[in-house]
Amino acid sequence: MLHEIAEATRRLFDLLDEGQRAAAVRDVTDDDLRRSWAYTPGPRPGLVLGDLDRAQRKAVHGLLACVLSPHAYAQAAAVMALEDVLDDREAGRRDRHQGDYWTVLLGEPGSDEPWGWRVEGHHLSVSVVVADGRVSATPFFLGANPARVTYRGRTVAQPLRLEEELARELLDRMGRTARGLAVVSDRPPPDLYTGNSPHVGDIEPQGVTPAQLDRASRGLLVGLVRYYLDRLHSDLADEEFDQLDLERLHFAWQGSASRGAGHYYRVQGPDLLIEYDNTANDANHAHSVWRRRSGDFGDDLLAAHRAAVRHE
Repeated sequence: MLHEIAEATRRLFDLLDEGQRAAAVRDVTDDDLRRSWAYTPGPRPGLVLGDLDRAQRKAVHGLLACVLSPHAYAQAAAVMALEDVLDDREAGRRDRHQGDYWTVLLGEPGSDEPWGWRVEGHHLSVSVVVADGRVSATPFFLGANPARVTYRGRTVAQPLRLEEELARELLDRMGRTARGLAVVSDRPPPDLYTGNSPHVGDIEPQGVTPAQLDRASRGLLVGLVRYYLDRLHSDLADEEFDQLDLERLHFAWQGSASRGAGHYYRVQGPDLLIEYDNTANDANHAHSVWRRRSGDFGDDLLAAHRAAVRHE
């Protein structure tokens, strides 16, 4: 897996001219840049997709496709394409386009030094850091506006459908007592609690725990977590899943349980945070993120690498 990621990154690097490399390549040790991320519209450091030629654009997509699972890559591509749909709905007022996604390369593969990259724009942020044979890929954000496109009440497109449906199935299947614990507020927050903060910070675990769920509901909770981790290639997802303490999860829901109304949920563990909200635009504007408290932006991998180098 690591070889494929390195090859995809090298492929893009080799397609860039000198000026493009100067704009795209930054130092992975630039902590401020590495941790500076956003899911709102607007320019970012690096190269914007719309200015690249066809081969270069395909190479950027190759970065995503080698790290993401097939279904998550399809979600990411759909999220990017929705920019033109949203632009049409807004009559072009904000001049959105699916080419408005930026790539920054953090160092360069091919040595013993850490390296990585980020692909980011409105409603998409994928940060990858590689160090000492290990891969970090959080924060991993996907959003959608519109969250759901319909024809006569029937769904035509909904990139984050399972992010909503799997959580609803869990909420619907758990017993009344457990549901009373899980629903912690009748009003959802206006957005993700962590936003685009560089650190997860201290968020009090709320809601229901596996010990308070029946066996079937516990399986649904684990399945929801696994779905988020399975945004990554199976090898990477398996490694992430094996590190979780599943008995210490919390699932919390805020807002209405009725379809079409604003809602929010999160799943927390000792080093895990999953957040999802769909509140804006009459609950037709969804955000979702998977984060790791100690490992976002490869912080844990880089710290271990630096410690090993000092020790040597």
